[in-house]
Amino acid sequence: MINLNLTILMPCMNEEENIAFCIRQAQSYLDSIHSRWKHTGEILIVDNSSTDRSVAIAKECGARVISEIRPGYGRALQAGMRNAFGEVIIFGDCDSTYDFSDLDSIYLPLAENKYDFITGDRFAGQMETGAMSWSHKLGVPFLSWCGRMKFHVKIHDWHCGIRGIRRNALKKCQFQSTGMEFATEMIAEVSRKGLRFGEVSVPLKKAKEKRTEKLRTIRDGFRHLRYIIIA
Repeated sequence: MINLNLTILMPCMNEEENIAFCIRQAQSYLDSIHSRWKHTGEILIVDNSSTDRSVAIAKECGARVISEIRPGYGRALQAGMRNAFGEVIIFGDCDSTYDFSDLDSIYLPLAENKYDFITGDRFAGQMETGAMSWSHKLGVPFLSWCGRMKFHVKIHDWHCGIRGIRRNALKKCQFQSTGMEFATEMIAEVSRKGLRFGEVSVPLKKAKEKRTEKLRTIRDGFRHLRYIIIA
């Protein structure tokens, strides 16, 4: 197996409008850690049955691409983490709402083995006007509160789409969720396994180009809530 310092992982389903921008940002960060510390890295795209040019664009931009044909956010991320070469894995949505060019606040504490898992907090960061719908501004804090009460984990934004984990910590976790509720399960499982976790503020921006929204607010919200209740 190839050993690298960092894998930047992006699950992808029909993101041809923004994926090239995200890959360019990620590559600039890999160039930065190489010039500063000679750290090595890769960009890994997990295609979740895209029907547009996402895969072709990702390959043209130099990313490594694998496929997970079974639908589901959780399935795509788990496939990516299983196939990552990095000692640290940072994953985020490739819709241009997260900044892959500046990952120090997530990468460095993990690379220095101060934490096992770090997630972002969009509400503590600079949120661009229109970057989050009003329904998510209400729903995410409520579901995050439910998660804190159930699992006793002091994380404020349980659904942030950019996170990082050390590969050796990942091996201790047993994930079962296949859909969007994977975001909730990941925090709960990290806590159950007694791993060291942290939360850092991250900016959230509007997508550079118009795209088809993948989230289904009510359906996905109930999936998170169901997991919290039955787990």
